[in-house]
Amino acid sequence: MSRTVVIHQPDFAPYLGFFHRFLQADLFIALDHVQFVTNTSRSWTHRDKIKTETGERWLTLGIKKPPLGTPINQIELTADNQWVDGNLALLRQNYRKAPAYAEIMPVVENLYRTVPVRMVDFNLRWLDTLADLLDVRIPFVFSSTLQPQGQKNELLIDLLKKVGASRYLSGNGARAYMEPEKFAAADIKLIWQSFEHPTYAQQFGPFVPNLSVLDALFNCGVMGTRALLRSRP
Repeated sequence: MSRTVVIHQPDFAPYLGFFHRFLQADLFIALDHVQFVTNTSRSWTHRDKIKTETGERWLTLGIKKPPLGTPINQIELTADNQWVDGNLALLRQNYRKAPAYAEIMPVVENLYRTVPVRMVDFNLRWLDTLADLLDVRIPFVFSSTLQPQGQKNELLIDLLKKVGASRYLSGNGARAYMEPEKFAAADIKLIWQSFEHPTYAQQFGPFVPNLSVLDALFNCGVMGTRALLRSRP
């Protein structure tokens, strides 16, 4: 039986393309055992961008500074509510006039109401809720529960074999380091996500793609964002 699997870090409030893969997959492996990175272009596990009156801004979680090499599943959130209040204030200020503010803001406030110790638990709560809103929920498993072995391509293949995957759906950003012949040798078909970001009526000037899915939800509402997500093959 064919089984398509997605593997990705459990990012915070990610963009539409993150959820687009769920439409074509049977299982999501949340890559939680790998090293947490910050201050690079790959730093999406604790932040994502929204659009404001003054341009793009980061919506960022408050984390305790970890030692170098700390895995994602050991990153802790700060106990104070300063970052929570800051995030909510930023969202209220910039989306209060958005068409679906009254629909979406109570959901967001509820997600911020209780802050767990671990960042990964906070992120998975968001991913679960967002997947429900978008009607793209699929089963997930943490990579840390699969006794992961290897690095890079070998790690992915190890995880895919352990969950019985026949197809691996990868984002295009990984093309630079993928070795398709290794997946072929493991009898796993490597397929690439085809996602062109849809446009929609957005506040504050010309359209900006690849923002957190929150931007689409505030501007288009739940049903409108579901339609956007399904407007691309």
